[in-house]
Amino acid sequence: MNLIAEYREVSVRKLMLPVALLTFCAASVFAPYAAQAQSAPVAPVAPTMVQGLPDFTGLVDLVGPSVVNIRTLERAAPSTGVGPGTDEQMLEFFRRFGIPVPPGLTPPGPRQEPGPNEEARPRGVGSGFILSSDGLIMTNAHVVEGADELLVTLPDKREFKGKIVGADRRTDVAVVKIEATGLPAVKIGDINRLRVGEWVMAIGSPYGLENTVTAGIVSAKKRDTGDFLPFIQTDVAINPGNSGGPLINMRGEVVGINSQIYSRSGGFQGISFAIPIDEAVSVSEQLRATGKVTRGRIGVRIDQVSKEVAESIGLGRPRGALVRGVEPDSPASQAGVEPGDIILRFDGKEVERSVDLPRMVGATKPGSKSRITVFRRGNRQELTVTVAELEPERPPALAEAPQTPGPGASVAGESLGLTLIELTDAQKKELKLQGGVRVAKAEGPAARAGLREDDVILAIANKETANLKQMEAAMAGLDKSRPVNVLFRRGEWAQYVVIRPQR
Repeated sequence: MNLIAEYREVSVRKLMLPVALLTFCAASVFAPYAAQAQSAPVAPVAPTMVQGLPDFTGLVDLVGPSVVNIRTLERAAPSTGVGPGTDEQMLEFFRRFGIPVPPGLTPPGPRQEPGPNEEARPRGVGSGFILSSDGLIMTNAHVVEGADELLVTLPDKREFKGKIVGADRRTDVAVVKIEATGLPAVKIGDINRLRVGEWVMAIGSPYGLENTVTAGIVSAKKRDTGDFLPFIQTDVAINPGNSGGPLINMRGEVVGINSQIYSRSGGFQGISFAIPIDEAVSVSEQLRATGKVTRGRIGVRIDQVSKEVAESIGLGRPRGALVRGVEPDSPASQAGVEPGDIILRFDGKEVERSVDLPRMVGATKPGSKSRITVFRRGNRQELTVTVAELEPERPPALAEAPQTPGPGASVAGESLGLTLIELTDAQKKELKLQGGVRVAKAEGPAARAGLREDDVILAIANKETANLKQMEAAMAGLDKSRPVNVLFRRGEWAQYVVIRPQR
């Protein structure tokens, strides 16, 4: 490319002298008309933004030798009803993206332990790229998951057995090691320099077709499709087998790992997603050091803050993370976080969206003390939480609200369609609540807002309702013609609703 630039420069220089002579002659001949020409208006020339389509050949030469093909093998005979090859890759695709298996392809049965004399059979094909010259390779976790053997093929056709150093399912990043030296490693790019609209290129093995090059543009950044990762969205053609391959910018730097696509038909539809390389490198460093990824947790279940809720509770614009539930004896519980709180800041950083909080907490070292700012019933409070280590995912155990009605039904919420009763001491203990009033019946406006029998109301119009007396006092000060926000708990999880009075 330098030779081409040099050639163009030399060519332009050769044209400079004839053009200068021609200009001098023209000026002499047409000098009498120059004064008239100066008075004529000159139309401005609009600047052009398009300078031609990019040439990817140099990038392929630069990065191509660093992209590898990864074949996974299993020794247990799979009960797929299909033979090895492209059908296996289609099954991997359907498994990965949750697409119904079409007629003629039978999904795999239960996985069996490999026998000592069983032959290795193909299981899947993916891609990867060389992270360091001593044989470290980065790919997707779903590419290597469940494999008994890995075969890594370099572009020069050398083949090595790979060993999984570590894999993280939450971010879908894995590191593989092969016994080789002097390998051409990729150059890692700066994700902060990546701009929407710029050209990018992918190299991988779609359907087992090694070293396939596709290109497109960055469609969006920070696309939320996972708890811990804001993905890069592109329109680069990605298909089964591309998983784990690099996304490359025009400087020849890897800016992402191609991981997912959006599809309703099972084929590429112009939307693909890549893991940002800075997130992937951070994960890979932990995998290389310990074989696993350690993340922080504080023990809350969160949700988005809607515009309607934000306005009704005095928060203004929608921001932060709404705490729907707090795990018993968790760091958040010990710090004093309550259901219905809205977390606005964590460790000095603004929580603009609910998805920001898991990433901030996850990136915090377990054992660290972090300051959090919560918005609670119209006021801000500062709390200190000691971050714990994130445990393996498991479904939360939900406690059902008691069905036994309490004494003293109240008509305090009648205008909203609510019949309310006190919580007994036993019910408070079972629900781990200091107070609240239970919904005996929800009709009219309350029912339309989503409240139902056995919900426990914790606050109304930003005022705590620990008992019926407080509920009646809060209701007495309401403008019955205006919507009112209600914080309630259902099972272990709390949330807001806005009740609109009947007109």
